[in-house]
Amino acid sequence: MDGPEIPSDADVIKESLREPERFAVLFDRYFAQIHRYAAARLGHSPADDVAAETFLAAFDKRSRYDLDRPVARAWLYGIATHLIGRHWRSEVRLYRALSRTSFDGPDSGHADQVADRVSAQQLQPQLAAGLAALSSDDRDVLLLIACAQLSYDEVALALGIPSGTVGSRLNRARKQLRQTLGQKVGSHG
Repeated sequence: MDGPEIPSDADVIKESLREPERFAVLFDRYFAQIHRYAAARLGHSPADDVAAETFLAAFDKRSRYDLDRPVARAWLYGIATHLIGRHWRSEVRLYRALSRTSFDGPDSGHADQVADRVSAQQLQPQLAAGLAALSSDDRDVLLLIACAQLSYDEVALALGIPSGTVGSRLNRARKQLRQTLGQKVGSHG
């Protein structure tokens, strides 16, 4: 005996056209993911607004959703990325501020966790500076893959660009970040 079948995102969107309250299912499925992505890009305070705006915009646009696509995840990330683009000044300011922060030393904890935390905290300013230097198009692709863990096809769908463009933007972003991190790390050590 199988449990109740879980409706696809497309089914939920279709049902929400007749019963708007059904859209809450998508909110429950994806809000935490979208919020984490927005927080990684803008910080926690603006992430609340961006995540809420994402679902409001999705609700307003649900009649135009391609019901042949059973999973709405990439669509929602595309909306969130567009909204984050409106906040690009905040995002770049955040990365620039992070690039100016210094590392004060490890907290208490297990040796491996402390070593990982030290490495990550030491690289944070350089990584933030590198992200701030990327074009918004390259940064969007890189962070949708790195933070949201979308596939190339999902990123292409989210941003409305060909998969090949995703690959070229990602390669360009990685190359630029490697150069930035190599120069900064090399100059400190």
